[in-house]
Amino acid sequence: MEENGTEEAKLLMLKIAAILDEARTSYATHNRKLKELSLLRSKSSSLSHFFSAFSKTLTPLFDFQRRLASADRVVSFVSAFASAASDEFLDHFLKFLLAAATASNKTARFRACQIVSEIILRLPDDAEVSNELWDEVIEWMMVRVRDKIPVVRTFAVRALSRFVNDSVNSDILDLLLEVLPLEQNADVRKMIMLSLPPSTATSQVIIDCTLDVSETVRKAAYCVLANKFPLQSLSIKLRTVILRRGLADRSVAVSRECFKLLKDEWLAKCCNGDPLKLLKYLDVETYESVSESVMEALLKAGLVKIQNGASIQQCISSNGDRIEGDSVYCPPSIQLMEAEAALYWRTVCQHLQSEAHAKGSDAAATTGTEAEVYAAEASDKNDLLEKILPTTVSEYIELVRAHTNAGSNHRFASRQLLLLGAMFDFSDASNRKAAGAFLHELICKFPEHEDDDEGNIVVLGDGLSFGGDNDWAEAVASFARKVHAAPGEFEEVVLAIIEELAQPCKERTANHVQWMHTLSLTGLLLKNAKSLRVLRGKAIEPDELLQTLLLPGTKQSHLDVQRIAVRCLGLFGLLERKPSAELLKQLRISYIKGPHSISIEACKALIDLVMWYGPHEVDKVLELNIPGLNSEKTTFCPVNFSDSEEVLDVETLDILYGGFEIDDWASPLPTNEDECVHAILGEGFAKILLLSDNYPSLPVSLHPVILSKLLYLHFSDVSEHLHR
Repeated sequence: MEENGTEEAKLLMLKIAAILDEARTSYATHNRKLKELSLLRSKSSSLSHFFSAFSKTLTPLFDFQRRLASADRVVSFVSAFASAASDEFLDHFLKFLLAAATASNKTARFRACQIVSEIILRLPDDAEVSNELWDEVIEWMMVRVRDKIPVVRTFAVRALSRFVNDSVNSDILDLLLEVLPLEQNADVRKMIMLSLPPSTATSQVIIDCTLDVSETVRKAAYCVLANKFPLQSLSIKLRTVILRRGLADRSVAVSRECFKLLKDEWLAKCCNGDPLKLLKYLDVETYESVSESVMEALLKAGLVKIQNGASIQQCISSNGDRIEGDSVYCPPSIQLMEAEAALYWRTVCQHLQSEAHAKGSDAAATTGTEAEVYAAEASDKNDLLEKILPTTVSEYIELVRAHTNAGSNHRFASRQLLLLGAMFDFSDASNRKAAGAFLHELICKFPEHEDDDEGNIVVLGDGLSFGGDNDWAEAVASFARKVHAAPGEFEEVVLAIIEELAQPCKERTANHVQWMHTLSLTGLLLKNAKSLRVLRGKAIEPDELLQTLLLPGTKQSHLDVQRIAVRCLGLFGLLERKPSAELLKQLRISYIKGPHSISIEACKALIDLVMWYGPHEVDKVLELNIPGLNSEKTTFCPVNFSDSEEVLDVETLDILYGGFEIDDWASPLPTNEDECVHAILGEGFAKILLLSDNYPSLPVSLHPVILSKLLYLHFSDVSEHLHR
């Protein structure tokens, strides 16, 4: 009887082996072979008899290390059979696999976790498995998530992915969130991320994966975001983070995956293909650069279709007269744009213009039919651009004026429209005259300000840039250069306005708002001028500008006036052939005496001048008693900031380096958490060290001193909040 049983078992094993052997050759045989294996099992004398033969036949797979497609086909086949089999067989098989999952043999653990994960993902929702067995499976898979073998961890996570949504098994989610940031293997990180359910707790974790070092993980992150997180479920900040990182990713495959999310999910499904509606989800005023990137990507892909004759001209109606006394508000002939529409039309027009230029260049570079095709395409782009833009310069100016007069709520739209000025032709005298008059009006307009609770006038904005906003200042400068394009004309016009605005400052009758307005315009001019030579012979000479406006500005009682004046001194010094001693002395005094906000601007200016002229040249202008190149100097001289007279005789780099010793200068400004003297010094000395070949007067022996200070600053708890 025993011999008959043994022979029967051997025969059964041979039959099972033959089925498994055929199943490993192709997935196409699986359905047929599943029926054969089920029939074989039904004919078996008992379940235990069949399972014994089945498990013994399968055992060699648990010693087979190589990841071959044939082995994976066997895994898929036996998983399909187990998930379709009766509950009793499944219980036996899962217990068999759990025993293998606890083995010391790494291949056995890998195959066990692989098959368990396959079975779990294949099981129907109504499969009846005892809670005790499931608890055991989950427990051991959670143990294997910390396995030392990456492939074991991968399949353990895959096995748990079906349970991670279950509120009863919240510890699974906690485990995955715990191990993800510590995981060294990219495949395991990818599997963990793919297993995470959509929730507020996991959205930030998945978005963090868009910065992963592995391209496959980053690509998978955008795939997960597309499939699990609708646009409306994410905050505006998270939406913009996703797009900023994805569209600019160094990997083409990753950027394509992000664009697919943008195009197929957010634009098509959430916004019905309307880019304007999509922009409303991005807060274009706060995240302008991201919105620009989105529009550029959509325009490049040809997904922005201008329909029903939509254009900027629709905001300007030919009928309707301006109401008397209503000039400071929007005239009835003008319809004010929303921020999204203004950015939309600005990017569309810039794209059309660049496309027209590119096609025109292609036409010029080729001949025959090809050139005609390119020329026709360029003509089409220009025609469409003309249909979108206001028909005349006067209409364009009225449109921009209406938005600028409408107040701060339309400041963003005003700037977008101002940037469109680059597309108009101001060579005609009448156009230039109208634009010049509007520009004068724009520049002479005082910055927005309001009264605080104590009745003091507070200027809105950053307190440094013209108009209180660097982007606005750049837009005004760009428009001014377009209108006054002749050599030296821009400087002549702006200097004439400065001379006009500076009169109350010279007479000491100006309040701090007038001072700030005049100095911020001066800063705009100095920032855009190529040298002081261009400014000579104009309404106000550079020396007069320095003596009657910039230096007196640093001595004003109002701190915001001092800040702008110090900023202007730094810009002025960069335009000189060599920095003037008086200017350098004032910057050193402002740096030493502060307060903090003033010291920051003086620190920036001094570092810029040291890097531009070299530390030795700067000190030579000050006529300090400095020996020649001191190659023996191994440390920076200590500086006593409380003794102003002593400090003024110290080398500039010593003064700057001494700022590291002032503890109060490590704290950021309340208005800007990234700005403090230590942050500026750290960035400045890093640049000086990086470009040290340009500064032979800086002893090589000081390089380790600077580097050690930078390392200390980088790892210091005090400076960990400083992005610089």
